[in-house]
Amino acid sequence: MSQTAIWKLVSAAGLRRMQGLRIAVVTPRYTISGVSLAQWRFAAALARRGHRVDLIVGRCDEDLDVPDAPGVAIHVLGVERTLGMAKPLFRYLRRERPDVLFSAEDHLNTVLLATAIMARSGARISGSSRVSPFDTYSDRLFTKRWALKWCARAVAWRADALTCVSQDMVGQYRTLFPHGRQVCVYNILDEPAARARMTEPVEDEWFKGDGGSIIVAAGMLAPWKGFGDLIEAMALLLRSGRRARLVILGEGPLRSELEQRISQLGIAEHVCLPGRVENPLKYFAKADLFVLSSHVEGLPNVLVEAMLCGCTPVATCCPTGPREVLQDGRFGYLVPVGDPVRLAEGMAEALDRPIPPEELARAVAPFEETAVIRRHFELLGLDGG
Repeated sequence: MSQTAIWKLVSAAGLRRMQGLRIAVVTPRYTISGVSLAQWRFAAALARRGHRVDLIVGRCDEDLDVPDAPGVAIHVLGVERTLGMAKPLFRYLRRERPDVLFSAEDHLNTVLLATAIMARSGARISGSSRVSPFDTYSDRLFTKRWALKWCARAVAWRADALTCVSQDMVGQYRTLFPHGRQVCVYNILDEPAARARMTEPVEDEWFKGDGGSIIVAAGMLAPWKGFGDLIEAMALLLRSGRRARLVILGEGPLRSELEQRISQLGIAEHVCLPGRVENPLKYFAKADLFVLSSHVEGLPNVLVEAMLCGCTPVATCCPTGPREVLQDGRFGYLVPVGDPVRLAEGMAEALDRPIPPEELARAVAPFEETAVIRRHFELLGLDGG
């Protein structure tokens, strides 16, 4: 190679270091939920550190738009299925030649790794898993989940890092993939923008006056969130003589069923379903208690967000995440899954003995922006995190 060619390569590398890395953060769908919001926050945090960031989204819910983030170029592909992202991702890799790719969710990880192989991309790739592998893969021969496991194993060599959002989930992956390389890296949840959103005023009348303790929950109104158990527990709490109000933030297919049960229990004056809200953190900051009643989780971002806001947590000990976040009950109250009686008892105990703010601050430290990004970059062997 000539001295001129070498000089050009060195100059290009130096220029890239000055400008930051070209990074793509990829997610299959944008909605008001844990994975897509976590990827948006991650992209925004990388841009704040001077990197050139693309946020690539497979599709966006019809009633939503992906919010702008300074320094982030947003690309919505408009494809319904994750597999449909392969072709536009191939074109993107060939045209833009990013330095680093971060993807989330198993199907997308497999699609992106296969596409990078075909495109002969030199990017470093980190694939993050967000749900239990037992919901995605199987060892039962010739089933769809068995085929998905085979595909994931076939392309895993191309990943520079494979991560999970909880230590418990890493253990699950080691069960199905004994030679897997998964390690735990948490989502970013403690960031400057989150702390600013906590201070916004709440105009909702339920958060004003003296109607007793305020209990909040949040998530899709779907079976796995266990909100039916929470409503039953709330009825038991009220019958014990507690003065309290419950606000469940979110929307979903079980709204009518939950509203009917609230009416049947005669607690409509004490339970509110306001729907989806743009900023749940300001509600958490005004509440006494946050309850996670889920039957299953990956790692519940909303639980950490509530703790960040100073809200004492009560959570079911579901797989995976709550036990790990609360460190076996050190930073909150753990109760069995699907048990309204024990849930009501945990809520009463938490109201009597809230967790001190300094303890909650220690609990959320691993989710701080700088710590999370540093860990990702270390795994990829990169500077600049």
